[in-house]
Amino acid sequence: MKVIICGAGQVGWQIARHLSGEQNDVTVVDNNPELVRRATDTLDVQGVAGFASYPDILDRAGARDADMVIAATHSDEVNMVTCQVAHSVFNIRRKIARLRSQSYLDVVYSDLYRREHMPIDVVISPELEVAEAALKRMTAPHAFDTETFLKGKVQMLGLSLDEECPVINTPLRQLTDLFSTLCAVVVGVRRKGSLFAPEPGDQLFSGDEIYVFTFVEDMARTMEIFGKIQKKQERAIIIGGGNVGLMVAQRLESRAERVRSKVIERDRLTAEKAAEELERTIVLNGDGLNAAILSEAGVERADAVLAVTDDDKTNMLASVRAKASGCPLAIALINDPTLAQLMTPLGIDAFINPRATTVSSILRHIRHGRVRSVYSVGDAEAEIIEAEVLSTSPIAGHQVRDIDFPEGVLIGAIMKGGEVTKPKGGTRIEEGDVIALFCLAADVPEVERLLQVSIDFF
Repeated sequence: MKVIICGAGQVGWQIARHLSGEQNDVTVVDNNPELVRRATDTLDVQGVAGFASYPDILDRAGARDADMVIAATHSDEVNMVTCQVAHSVFNIRRKIARLRSQSYLDVVYSDLYRREHMPIDVVISPELEVAEAALKRMTAPHAFDTETFLKGKVQMLGLSLDEECPVINTPLRQLTDLFSTLCAVVVGVRRKGSLFAPEPGDQLFSGDEIYVFTFVEDMARTMEIFGKIQKKQERAIIIGGGNVGLMVAQRLESRAERVRSKVIERDRLTAEKAAEELERTIVLNGDGLNAAILSEAGVERADAVLAVTDDDKTNMLASVRAKASGCPLAIALINDPTLAQLMTPLGIDAFINPRATTVSSILRHIRHGRVRSVYSVGDAEAEIIEAEVLSTSPIAGHQVRDIDFPEGVLIGAIMKGGEVTKPKGGTRIEEGDVIALFCLAADVPEVERLLQVSIDFF
C-alpha cells in the first residue's frame, strides 16, 4: 500500500513508523525540513519538504498512484485542503484528516465532509479521543490502561501486580481451574521492560504489568482477583479547562450516574468559556498547582483528579499534589512517552498518551481485512486488533488450537452472533465471528495475512 503522511510531528512519525515497518511504501511530507530528515534518517520512508496542501508537493510525494493520504499536520485548515487536493487533483481513494477545532467537529455540520463538498473519509479528533480515554480510565481506576472491544462487551485492562495480588506465582492455566466461571484471559505481560504473550504454564510475579481481557460484567471480580478493589467514582476534579477538560466535563454531565465534577483553569477567558458551556459543573479560575485552589475544589473529598492541561510537568505535579492531599486516584495527560516511567515512582495511578490514542484511531482505518478496531499498546510495542472473520480468511473453519498464530499473538475474546465467549482450544472460528486479539508489533503483518480477504472478495 502506498501512503502519504502529511505532518512529521509525533503522530505522523508514529504512523510512519508503524506502516513502514510493515513493508508499506510510505512518504512523509512536512514544511519543516528537520522533521522530514528525522523521519528519513530513522525510518524506511521517503521524505518531501514543503506544504502538504500544495498540489506540486503532493505530486512530488507520489500522489498520482497513492492509495491513501493521512493529513496530520498541526493546522486543521491545511489538513482539510490537503484532502481536497488529494481528491480533486489526484483522485486518492482514502483520505484521513486530524481536526482539532470543535466547530469543525460539530455534528450539525457533518455534511461538510461529503464527497461533493470537502471529501474526507475519516475525521480524527485528538481531543475527543483523549477525553474518551480519560473517562475509560475512571471506569477502571486501578488500571494503568483500558479499552473496550466487541461492542462494549469486553474490557481490556492493564494492571500492575504487587505482593497483595492473590494469584502471583500461579501458572495461568490454573486460573481456569481456580475460577471456572471467570471470563478473563491474560494476553500480555510486561516484565522488566520486556512485553510478551504468555504461555499457559507461565506464572505471574510481583512487579509484572499485565494486559487482561474480561467481560464487562466480570470486570470488578477480575480486578479483585488480581488484587485491585473497585470504588465508585462520585466526585471528580478536572485540572485544565481547555478542549480536553471541557469534553471530559461535558461527558460526565451527560452520564446517567451522577458524577459531581469541578474544573480548575488558570486562564480567565478559557475558564469563562468553560463555565458558559457547562451546566452543572463548577469552574474555578486558578492554578491547579495551588494548594489553596485544590482545597477550595475539595480535593481531599474527591474520588479522582484528572490533570489534562497542555503541559506535561504541570499535569504530573498537580497529580502528585492531589495525591498528597488525600485524593485516591490521579490521572495525568502525558504527551512525552519517556516520562511514563516516572508515573510509578511519583505515585500517579494512570496516564493518558494523546499520541497513542490518536495513532490507534488512525490505525483502525488503515488495517487490511475487515478490521473494526485497533488499539496501540505501550509505545507501539503491540496492538489489540478487533476484526470480523470472513469466509476467505485462512482461519475460518478452524479450531483455535489448530490455527498457526505467531508466538506473540493471543485471542482475548470471540463474539458469535452477538454473544461473547471466552476462547478455548476447541473453539471453532467461523465466518462472521468477530475476534479481539493481542499481537506484538513484529507479528502484525502475519496477523493481517490471517485476517486478509482474497482479491476476488471485492
